[in-house]
Amino acid sequence: MCGIIGIIGHGEVAPRLMDGLRRLEYRGYDSAGLCTIVGDALERRRAEGKLDNLARELEAHPLPGDAGIAHTRWATHGAPTRDNAHPHATGEVALVHNGIIENFRPLREELIAEGRHFESQTDTEVVAHLVTRELEGGVSPQDAVSRTLKRIHGAFSLAILCRRFPDMLIGARLGSPLVVGYGEGETYLGSDALALAPLTQRISYLEEGDWVVLSRDGVQVYDRDDRPVERPIVNSGASSAMIEKGNHRHFMQKEIFEQPIVVAQTLQSYLRPLEQKVALPDMEFDFADVPRITIVACGTSFYAGMVAKYWLEQFARVPVELDIASEFRYRQPVLEEGGLALFISQSGETADTLAALRHARAEGQRIAVVVNVPTSSMAREADLLLPTHAGPEIGVASTKAFTCQLAVLAALAAKVARDKGRMSEEEEREIVAHLSEAPAAMNAALGHDAEIEAMAPLIAPARDVLYLGRGPDYPMAMEGALKLKEISYIHAEGYAAGEMKHGPIALIDDNVPVIVLAPSGPLFEKTVSNMQEVQARGGKVVLISDAEGIKAAGDNVIATIEMPKVHPLIAPLVYAIPVQLLAYHVAVFKGTDVDQPRNLAKSVTVE
Repeated sequence: MCGIIGIIGHGEVAPRLMDGLRRLEYRGYDSAGLCTIVGDALERRRAEGKLDNLARELEAHPLPGDAGIAHTRWATHGAPTRDNAHPHATGEVALVHNGIIENFRPLREELIAEGRHFESQTDTEVVAHLVTRELEGGVSPQDAVSRTLKRIHGAFSLAILCRRFPDMLIGARLGSPLVVGYGEGETYLGSDALALAPLTQRISYLEEGDWVVLSRDGVQVYDRDDRPVERPIVNSGASSAMIEKGNHRHFMQKEIFEQPIVVAQTLQSYLRPLEQKVALPDMEFDFADVPRITIVACGTSFYAGMVAKYWLEQFARVPVELDIASEFRYRQPVLEEGGLALFISQSGETADTLAALRHARAEGQRIAVVVNVPTSSMAREADLLLPTHAGPEIGVASTKAFTCQLAVLAALAAKVARDKGRMSEEEEREIVAHLSEAPAAMNAALGHDAEIEAMAPLIAPARDVLYLGRGPDYPMAMEGALKLKEISYIHAEGYAAGEMKHGPIALIDDNVPVIVLAPSGPLFEKTVSNMQEVQARGGKVVLISDAEGIKAAGDNVIATIEMPKVHPLIAPLVYAIPVQLLAYHVAVFKGTDVDQPRNLAKSVTVE
């Protein structure tokens, strides 16, 4: 979601801050701003909407200064207006903030009672006033921030400038990531390594509760108890080239087409083709002893978890619970002793999922994490880290991270089955062979891009679209509907095909396209039977199947998308491609903002 970059350096920093904000656009935002110290004053430039608006503001009113902070905001408290845009400032302090201050209301009332004036509706502004009050009491900026951090509750990362201390930049994090960068006579703060990629490769990841004081000469990190600590400096490996579109029109399109290679790269970490075995990272527990697995995730990652539930129960015969992360803690789940809690996240920073992880840890569960950012908070707190290797995913709507999650989860299901004695060596060899075939099959699916693009005008006028599937294709139907909703703003729902008769069939008429995912196999005939119920009521059916399935289904469809015939295990990876492409081309046809759809953020770090 929101993005932060801060620089204390040499020369005017505003142009580099703007460059940093450009690299953070992928996170999703609805306003932006920056602040520098000019002489003995804090100067801000802020704008609603896209960064081009802020760029025009800077062009009209240039901003000098060699120390500054900048922010892209995704609205939580208060509408996405200029007054609510970050940085927030008093006469003494300016700051930017990712996350949420849960106790901001009583703090705001306390500060208003003292006669302090608020310019915004945000929770963030209370932090600026709290730090200012401490400074006015005569304490140092370090003590002012330390005391303020002890007053606020929630999840946050902060970057703070103090007017009278132009050689200092202070950062803090709790539940929201923040990275420190080291340059030559300069230091930096950023939401992630990509934000700092053109500035430095030498970074440190702040840990939970850390706060940090940056100067041009160096960095001092303190833990939550204000004790000086050291955090290792590592090479980020991030590159600004990693967030270029190349020859593609949108990041989402580029990332869809990257899937065969990134899935292949991911599988290389989990398969031993010569030995025909599945190999997971070393761990301190045995799957044979795990009585139950609880999967927790949000959004697209939740649908990956739904597919994994089918696989784990089918292959390993281990009972699996599946939870939406935002509901997990609040239903007070019964977690079996010795159980494994499996968390799935692209960013590894999603607030709901991270909070659920910590709850599961407190309940004595082993923790496994499938994540695309191996340095993220979830990754660092896992007993078993299962990284995907999708590379940076810039488009807000997840594509390649999703299929890489599926690849890892398929390997995990096979490993659990082997360890529990539910899968023979021969069956494991077959699984490895089928997974190894997935990238080529996905590449074949991409070959149908042009015909899927030609279908976009059939779907784009619809107000409602339904997706149907059975077995693992049911969560794929839900994922297809989510993609269409996210980027084209068409209302869409995914259903288990057999559930149509229990209510949703009432929605069917000749204005409702129905996307049916039905690879040939044991569930095909029942799915086609449900499809025919839709056709009998005038529904416009788009059938996604292999050649055998398309032939068997007959001609009474408005369009077909032919997929290669694959083993049911890898069908979800292959069938992800057409539903992604269909959503993409419909959105392009409608002219919506594909990479940064309205109201959405890449990494949701508030509950």
